[in-house]
Amino acid sequence: MLQRLKVIGPGAVIAASFIGPGTVTTATRAGASFGFALLWAVVFSIITTIILQEMAARIGIIAKKDLGQAIAEQFKQPLLKFASIWIIAIAIAVGCSAYISGDLIGTSMGLSTLFGMPANVISPFIGVLILILGLTGSYKIIERVMIFLVVIMSITFFTTMFVVQPDWSSIFKNAVVPNIPTGSIVTIIALIGTTVVPYNFFIHSSMVQENWSKPSDLKDARLDTVLSIGVGGLITAAILITAGATMLGSDVRNVADLSIQLEPLFGQWAKVFLCIGIFAAGFSSALASPLGAAVTLASVFGWKDGMKNKKFKLVFTIVMLIGIITSATGFEPMQVLLLAQALNGILLPIVAIYLLIVMNNKDLLGNYVNKTVSNIIGIAIVAVCIFLGGYSLVDVVKTFL
Repeated sequence: MLQRLKVIGPGAVIAASFIGPGTVTTATRAGASFGFALLWAVVFSIITTIILQEMAARIGIIAKKDLGQAIAEQFKQPLLKFASIWIIAIAIAVGCSAYISGDLIGTSMGLSTLFGMPANVISPFIGVLILILGLTGSYKIIERVMIFLVVIMSITFFTTMFVVQPDWSSIFKNAVVPNIPTGSIVTIIALIGTTVVPYNFFIHSSMVQENWSKPSDLKDARLDTVLSIGVGGLITAAILITAGATMLGSDVRNVADLSIQLEPLFGQWAKVFLCIGIFAAGFSSALASPLGAAVTLASVFGWKDGMKNKKFKLVFTIVMLIGIITSATGFEPMQVLLLAQALNGILLPIVAIYLLIVMNNKDLLGNYVNKTVSNIIGIAIVAVCIFLGGYSLVDVVKTFL
């Protein structure tokens, strides 16, 4: 068993990436508003993520290319190629830049709650630390940091879930039987949208090449993907279950409110325990946002040398500086986050379609192209993504109007 766990790597980066302030807050609100009823949406989002991320990993190992490179080389027609590269590059770069401020504030939330210091004072220091990590130019260092953060989150949120002693029969039922309570559709979209993240496809296809290089390695890569993302899904579920067992009917203003509900069980340690988990979730997501932007641009524009490339480091630095400055000024990034949500809603089905096209390129993948069953599942996922993206876009437009 321990030997198998040694394969854990790129998949853990993806799991750490999607468990951020947005996921923690959304899962807490889902539990507080609807109890365990939306657990099936967590299960669906994790299965979807595993399927799509496995495809991205297969591109990296078999074709030895990042997803962006594969997309750029897929189209020979100049206009189509130009449009494909720039749509993805601009949308993901803007999206990551929009999210980074919220990620840093979310990271600071745990320490702010714990020490009573304003989040906008703490967030720049965290931003500088993440910037230093990115400028090391080492995938391995980031991978190890992400694995460590996943372990911290697992210990924190699994412990809280078991301590509150939820109704396990209700949990298992709601995990497998879809249920859409009145007023829950936006929360369902949010649960899925915070898990299936477009830039993670680019990160995964790039990072697997640091660990594996031949077709026989696919087994290890798939095990890493299933185990790591599966654990990420369990963490999300644990947060929702804890909130559903302790906060049902409560108004969640801040994810730190969950610590108040846990005080009867953990005493004075409730705040400390939960704030550590919130910090780990925020830090991992804040690290992934600039990494996602830099990896995607390096991928579509064909920059060599990975994280050691000067252009890669420049993009990483620019995104981080945007986050450091906006979070330090106390800027409330809600309108920008809404724009990022709209971009994500549009981009997810687009990237998923590009991914499916590449996965059927026999010249690129040979015998490792998608089989019929994989394509059917992929098309179904794309259809759901289009619906979710359209719904979230309409919701954002209504908010702005």
